[in-house]
Amino acid sequence: MDFQNLGRILLLVGGVIVVIGGLFLLIGRVPFLNRLGNLPGDIRIETGSITCIVPIVSTILISVVLTIVINVILRIINRP
Repeated sequence: MDFQNLGRILLLVGGVIVVIGGLFLLIGRVPFLNRLGNLPGDIRIETGSITCIVPIVSTILISVVLTIVINVILRIINRP
């Protein structure tokens, strides 16, 4: 692999990281998304200075939403 290809790969990876960072900044401003991890059914254990969070319901909710979105996108793409 020469330096030119390596440079292209690094620029691509850097661009992807910038886009993902921007998405996280935007997601942080959406009011109802701030509640993820604090929904009823999410387990939160606090002992002293140690906190353990197991977001079971939040994970299920994200999984259902992403499944629906991906299925809709695939149906739109595969239309004859």
